[in-house]
Amino acid sequence: MNPSRAAAPPGGGHAAAPAGVPCWAPPGAAPRHQPVSGRLTADVAVVGAGLAGLATAFRLVRERPGLDVVVVDARQPAAGASGRGTGLLGPRVGPPLDRAVRRFGPQTARRMYRASENAVQQVLDLCEDLGLRCTLSRGEQLLAARSSAGLSMLLRQAAAFRALDLGEVRLLGATALRDHIDAPYTAALRFPTAATLDPAALTSALARACADKGVRFYGDSPLRDLPGTGAGRAVELAFPEGSVRCDRAVLALGAEAAALGLPVGTVLPLEVYAVATARLPPPAHQALGGPLGSSVVDAVPLAPYFRLSPDGRVIAGGGTAVLPDGLSPRRLAAARARSWQRLERWLRLLHPDLAAVPLTHRWSGRIGVTGDGLPVVGEIHGHPGVWYVGGCGGHGLAMSVDHGGYVAEALLGGMPSRGPLPWHRPRAPRFPVRGPARPLIRAHVGALGAAARRTR
Repeated sequence: MNPSRAAAPPGGGHAAAPAGVPCWAPPGAAPRHQPVSGRLTADVAVVGAGLAGLATAFRLVRERPGLDVVVVDARQPAAGASGRGTGLLGPRVGPPLDRAVRRFGPQTARRMYRASENAVQQVLDLCEDLGLRCTLSRGEQLLAARSSAGLSMLLRQAAAFRALDLGEVRLLGATALRDHIDAPYTAALRFPTAATLDPAALTSALARACADKGVRFYGDSPLRDLPGTGAGRAVELAFPEGSVRCDRAVLALGAEAAALGLPVGTVLPLEVYAVATARLPPPAHQALGGPLGSSVVDAVPLAPYFRLSPDGRVIAGGGTAVLPDGLSPRRLAAARARSWQRLERWLRLLHPDLAAVPLTHRWSGRIGVTGDGLPVVGEIHGHPGVWYVGGCGGHGLAMSVDHGGYVAEALLGGMPSRGPLPWHRPRAPRFPVRGPARPLIRAHVGALGAAARRTR
């Protein structure tokens, strides 16, 4: 398949979008923006117009009207990962709960889970504030198993949830699971605090809400290098055609941290993949949890997952991740084509009626992953007044919005009232990603993907 265009769907009648285009409706007009030119000033500068950066800016100007906030992006709002996700909104962050208990202790592991639940609620509240009910489907999220390895992982997590008195997360056996979905899974953990939504619509609406409150936007301006410190300890941010001088800055750059050499540990950029089908036949829609609004994530890391859209499509992701750094455009295009083909084959086996449903969209996005699976949210060491947010490892829809509010609270008045996040830290663990180590990391990521695909 030529990765520059999606293959024509079988049977005709359904135009396929160009490969790389998500299934989300085109976002509304972005706030007016121009490149940073000359020397600008602001109270707070936010670099990155994804969900984390926009949530920071929105919270700042909502809590302190009149604060001079600028948002600068290498392109424009919703152009990056925040507008290219699959729209799953659910709790959980970092390693599976049983591993978190072993690594951090039961008390911290429980705090991590409760913090992730709070993050989901923050997004739901934000969608309500922005009038996005039409793009939001409240429902359950199922962490399911379809292989013996997945079932073992699931049962260990179920035991951890019981031990930590998190009884709202229930284990469903095969019979009970059939009341939720009719697909080849043997058991699942049911998370009632969950939803699905259009991530591009949320990002775009948040950008417009920021602009309405006076936030100034600048686009097509990639951050050039590490922020410096000027007279009076003001922060100086350098861009190709100008600079921004501010009192405080937030670098909501996710996986871009590595390219800039930010001292935040290793935040590895991984490219992940998604596809969407045409509208499902009613029996398939019913079988895959349509009436309950279910989304289904596999207990095996990186394994394929799916959700339904409000217009009756199935959207699937996972199955493969690729370390894009160092790959030529040709090799990266080939990797994308293989990944989309694998997802399509997996979907065909999910339900018999999916065999003839054409794919209409194929796209990719990049996430930031840390060595211990936890995000990085904190003031950058050696750069007072400059915060970094990133490394959500595929949980960015919930975590990015929550992190933005958290950082804004810290900038406005010190530590947030709820106390520090369990993963509040200036850097992630470091590990080598350049030189001879890169092929080893690429092989490791490939092996994880191969193991995940065997779950079918």
